[in-house]
Amino acid sequence: MSEKILSVPLSEEDVRSLNVGDVVYLKGPVYTSRDMGHFTIKQNLEQGKEPPVDFRGAAIFHAGPVVKKREDGGYDLVVIGPTTSIRMEPYHQMVADLGVRAIIGKGGLGDDSLKQFEKSGQVYLQAAPGCAVVLAEGISGIDDVFFLEHGVPEALWVLNARKFGPLVVGMDSHGKSIYGEIRKEAEKLNKELYG
Repeated sequence: MSEKILSVPLSEEDVRSLNVGDVVYLKGPVYTSRDMGHFTIKQNLEQGKEPPVDFRGAAIFHAGPVVKKREDGGYDLVVIGPTTSIRMEPYHQMVADLGVRAIIGKGGLGDDSLKQFEKSGQVYLQAAPGCAVVLAEGISGIDDVFFLEHGVPEALWVLNARKFGPLVVGMDSHGKSIYGEIRKEAEKLNKELYG
């Protein structure tokens, strides 16, 4: 295991150098997106519209931030914590096609995403639940927001990360998943205990 500070946009080489258990901090733009954000991007792509940001090499954080509106119309980040990622599993191909390199959230993604990570050079980074204040401290500001019509949690926020983390590699581009290992161990224990 190692600790790395990586700059976004991420290269395929950056991602392929990571292994399950590594601790990562990110610098640069981090985009938030949840269910409605993913759905809206998919709809827009189907209608021939470009996404509002360039996702090549991007880090997408499955999160709904708490923000405070300033008098000048801008926003300040108050806290931000991860949301459950498995809800975004149906979008794994779209996210890969957009060029996203890192997905941040909690609980991991499914086997389809893991296969896609191996093929496309992507990584899943676990953000610690319950550490929303610590995670917010790694963000220097909010640069932009899109899809605000869906509400604050579902909007696509452009965060400027100075040292965002700590994030733990939960799924890597080499076919390893701590979530898969935990499931296997739980199934084995269940079998031993209950036959």
